[in-house]
Amino acid sequence: MTDPTQAPASPQNPCPADADMRSTCPVRRMPAASGGRPGYLVTGYAEAREALVDARLSKDTAAFFAGRESRRRLHPAVAHTMLASDPPRHTRLRKLVTGAFTTGAVEELRPFIARVTGELLDRWPAGERFDFVAGLAVPLPVVVICELLGVPEADRADVRRWSAELFAAGRPDVIDAASHAMADYMTGLVAAKRRHPGASLLDRLVAARDGDDRLSEEELVSLAVLLLVAGHETTTNALGNALLALLRHPAELARLRANPQDVPAALDELLRHDSPVSTATFRFATETMTLGGTEIPAGVPVLVALGEANRDPARFPAPDRLDLDRDAGAHLAFGHGIHRCVGAPLARAEAKIALRAVLTRFPDIRLAQPPGELAWRRTRLIRGLESLPVLA
Repeated sequence: MTDPTQAPASPQNPCPADADMRSTCPVRRMPAASGGRPGYLVTGYAEAREALVDARLSKDTAAFFAGRESRRRLHPAVAHTMLASDPPRHTRLRKLVTGAFTTGAVEELRPFIARVTGELLDRWPAGERFDFVAGLAVPLPVVVICELLGVPEADRADVRRWSAELFAAGRPDVIDAASHAMADYMTGLVAAKRRHPGASLLDRLVAARDGDDRLSEEELVSLAVLLLVAGHETTTNALGNALLALLRHPAELARLRANPQDVPAALDELLRHDSPVSTATFRFATETMTLGGTEIPAGVPVLVALGEANRDPARFPAPDRLDLDRDAGAHLAFGHGIHRCVGAPLARAEAKIALRAVLTRFPDIRLAQPPGELAWRRTRLIRGLESLPVLA
C-alpha cells in the first residue's frame, strides 16, 4: 500500500499530512500500491487512541500474510516479535520483560546512565562542532540496553549497525540481511548465556525458556532482538528531536537552561511536539468496523500515525508550538493500551538525564547549520535525524 508517512517531513512541518484533512477526515483511505491492497491512515488523536486499544485491529502479522507470496526473507525472529502478536501470546511474552522496566528497576540504572552520559560528553570538544546524534543520542541508549541484556562490549558496534539497517526504508535486501545477522547473533549469545549464566535480563529470559514459562527458542531470540532494537531506536530519536526542538525555540531553551531541574516536567511536551515514532507498528482489521465515521473493511491494513495524532489541534491547541507549560501527559509518542512501549520508563530516564546534562555542561549550545539543511532518516515507523551538528 502507498505509505504517506514515507515522504520526509521537514523540520518546519514534522507532520506532512494537511492539518485541515486531519480535522475533517481523521481516518482516511489510502490507495494501494502496485498489486497491493488499500489501507487506512488514522491521524486524529481521539481516533488514534481508540484504534490503539481496539481488539478488532490485530497485530498478528503471521495471520495477515499467511498464504501470500512474498519475496521478502525477514528472519522469523524479527518478523514475528511480541509486537506482531495479540493476546494471549502477547500477554505471556510481555509479562516476562515488564519487570525489567518498572520505575524501581529503571531507578537502579540511573547512576549507570549518568556515568555513561558523562563519559560521552567528555569527548565533546569545547567550542568545536559536535554531532549530537553520533556522539550521544546513538551510543547512550545502545550502551544502556546492551548492558541490560548482557551484550559484550566488543559486539556493540555490530549490534548498532544491524539495528540501523533494520530501518533502511526502501532497501528490503538490506533489512532482510540485517534481520538474519541480528537473529543469528542473538541465537549465539543465548547459547553463550546457557554455557556461562549471568545476571542480565537475557540470562533471566534464558531461564524462562528452560523453565516453567515455556518460551520457545524462537520466542526467546525474538524477544531479545526486539528489546535490543526497540530499546535504543526510540530513545535515540527522542533525544535528537527534543534537542532540535529546544534549539529552534530559544525562549523555551533559555528557560530550561536556567532551570535544568525542569527537564523531567518538559519531556512530555518535547515527546508530543516531535514524536520519535511516526507510525505505530502494523495492524489490520479482523472484521468490518467503523472508526472516526469511516467504515474500514475486514482484512485491510490500518496505520496509526502517532506523530500526526500528537499534532491534532482538537486535543492539543496550537499543536505546532512548543509550549513547556502545556499538559501533554496524554501524548501518544509511546503508544497506548496493551502495546504501549514497555521500555518507556527507561527511555524517559535516559532522555531526562542526557538533556539535563547537556544543558548544564553546555549552556551556550546552538545549531551549527540551518534547520532546513538537516538530514532526516527515511523510514515509515520512526522519525529521527541522521545527524545534529551543534556548537557549544
